[in-house]
Amino acid sequence: MAATSNQPVKARPQARARRSVGPPLPPSRRRKLAGRSAITVLIVLAAVTGSLAGLTLVYSVNLPQIDELEQYRPSTITDLYDRKGRIIGSFALERREVVGYDGFAPVLREAVISIEDKNFDSHWGINVFRVAGAAWHDIRTHGRGQGASTLTMQLARNLFLSSDRTVMRKVQEAYLAIQIERAFTKQQIFTLYANQIYLGSGNYGFEAASEYFFSKHARDLNLDEAALLAGLPKGPVAFSPLLNPERALRRRNLVISEMESDGVITHAEADTARSAPLGLRVAAPESSVAPWFQEEVRRELNKHFGSDEVHEAGLRVDTTLDLDLQKTANQAVADGVAAYERRHGWKGKLENIVSSGATLSNYRHPDWAVVSGPGGYVHALVTRALPLEIDALIGPPDQPGTEIILVPPDWQWTGIRYGDTLVKPGDIIYVRLGAATEAGLRRVALEQDSGAQGSLLAIDNTSGDVLAMVGGRDYALSVFNRATQAERQTGSSFKPYVYTAAVEDGVKPTDIIVDGPVRFGNYVPHNYENDFKGPMTIAAAFAESRNIPALKLAERVGIRNVIDVAHHFGVTSNIPPYLPIALGAVEITLEEQVASYAVFPNDGIRVAPHLIRKVSNADGITLWEDAPAVNLVLDQKTARTMMTLLRDVTDRGTGAAAAQLNHPLGGKTGTTSDFTDAWFLGFSPSVTCGVWVGYDSRESLGKKETGAAVALPIWINFMRAAIAGKPDEQFPGDQNSTPLDEAAAPAH
Repeated sequence: MAATSNQPVKARPQARARRSVGPPLPPSRRRKLAGRSAITVLIVLAAVTGSLAGLTLVYSVNLPQIDELEQYRPSTITDLYDRKGRIIGSFALERREVVGYDGFAPVLREAVISIEDKNFDSHWGINVFRVAGAAWHDIRTHGRGQGASTLTMQLARNLFLSSDRTVMRKVQEAYLAIQIERAFTKQQIFTLYANQIYLGSGNYGFEAASEYFFSKHARDLNLDEAALLAGLPKGPVAFSPLLNPERALRRRNLVISEMESDGVITHAEADTARSAPLGLRVAAPESSVAPWFQEEVRRELNKHFGSDEVHEAGLRVDTTLDLDLQKTANQAVADGVAAYERRHGWKGKLENIVSSGATLSNYRHPDWAVVSGPGGYVHALVTRALPLEIDALIGPPDQPGTEIILVPPDWQWTGIRYGDTLVKPGDIIYVRLGAATEAGLRRVALEQDSGAQGSLLAIDNTSGDVLAMVGGRDYALSVFNRATQAERQTGSSFKPYVYTAAVEDGVKPTDIIVDGPVRFGNYVPHNYENDFKGPMTIAAAFAESRNIPALKLAERVGIRNVIDVAHHFGVTSNIPPYLPIALGAVEITLEEQVASYAVFPNDGIRVAPHLIRKVSNADGITLWEDAPAVNLVLDQKTARTMMTLLRDVTDRGTGAAAAQLNHPLGGKTGTTSDFTDAWFLGFSPSVTCGVWVGYDSRESLGKKETGAAVALPIWINFMRAAIAGKPDEQFPGDQNSTPLDEAAAPAH
């Protein structure tokens, strides 16, 4: 039984007791309380406003003025043009093609807005609700993965700010976006954004990306192509259709779905686009027609403007190059060196990638970075070798048009009957591309690349304009410019300096000199032919490139005087004062040789070779014009006397093969004693061209491989194009008398 408590039980109240209310406050007291509350609210608002103003001031310090954007020019490509206004190349750190608002297909604009900024047309720079949602997402997930930038904010960041994800940068970004929206229309903002945004693979802006990925302009994109590009700004690498095609496809389809939900495309259009393949048409860049020339131009521009200006300012560079002659030069050098290689038979010694651990499917040759057309030379990878057929690749196996085929006539010159005896899978061969096809595959001819190199340089005699430049056999394998950088022994091509010194000393072309045995101290020279012709004219001795007469003339005038003449012509090499120098035991660049030889048809005037005519900025204002250096090297009479000798070389001397051109010409062959260097330097009244052939290793080209045999055919093929359309041109002095008459006439 429960114990009974002695404490009284408190009854539960049946209703809440009414609170006693004091007397009401007087009106004056109520007014004081209301005033204090208002002051408190005002103080808080002032503090908040001041803080926001302070933050705005702090975060906007050093921000660019929006009026700078009115003069803003994005980094664009510097284009190079030949002397006829045809584009030949470009320089750029950022591949960008700037177009106007109408240069972007409407479907591309809709795709970008649907995936990046749905309220672009209505917001004032920032999307408050999107920012709030992103902030809540970041707080809830303890991360910063949710973006909230509008197109305008992205533009502000890309133009003026870093990519750091900090509060300060976001505030600055929003501040700038608001200012941009106040200063520019929506069309202007979209155009700036669409030309500025990075889209991967070195492409900036939708026009450059469209040309790169689809080989078409941005105004011509269809729905699925536009959606693919619109998905790239979020992650140019992560969603790259080249690096991550599956992710790129999913991202593209997300863009299409967003467009469908926004009502800008129909469900049927969306389904069709989502089922389409990526449809990439990434075309490899065409082979640069003048890569060595272009690199020389870049170096020259860097000296005058600096690398940033050259690669970012969108300059227009009018060069001296003649595009047609450059193409001729490229083919002439390639064909000439290939012909030399064939003369020496098949050497084999092919690189095999399988033996070095590589696989056929993963191999990429440097040649394959560019596209070569019919007549071009390229290295190929053998994939199959049968007795009567060789299959190979001239590009990645996953790209169309890279499979080639060789049949017995294509390798007959090697003397090896069966293809599987000649090569094996994994071998790297050298081929000349043909235009014919067989079973859908391109036919090619087998060539040989044993390392022989060739170079060519041609200039306009009057202006010094460099018309064509070939610095080697394959720029993809060697950027070294053998036309301007390689100093090579000149052989007999040095003799014009000897004879010039002799002519200045009073020697005439009709003078007699004895080609016979001679000794200069311990030095006993001989002729290339190992014979002697006895008494002969100076003109004949020069035309036949006899060594003994050249040495006798050098001794007569003094080798130091000969060296002075060479330096006066512009040769910069340090030449030791030894008599064998007269036969070309000195190393000179092809560029210096060509500039020197142009003095003769120029009546003794030297015009320094130059590459650039004019540089203009994006507004067409001329920034620089290059006037070549001009100076008098020889008096007119000496120059015309030397022309007598040089023309005899191409008429009846060692360069007589040039007579087939039926044109006023002059020149000189050059061959070193061990056949390491083969030269021909010559000119018409308007163009001087020089050709050199040899090995970088300085090994012998082989017996009888003289300048006339190796270099002259290349020169003839080039000069045939250089003189085309100039049937009536003449050398100075030809109008009234022959050079021989003037040279032989007594001085007055």
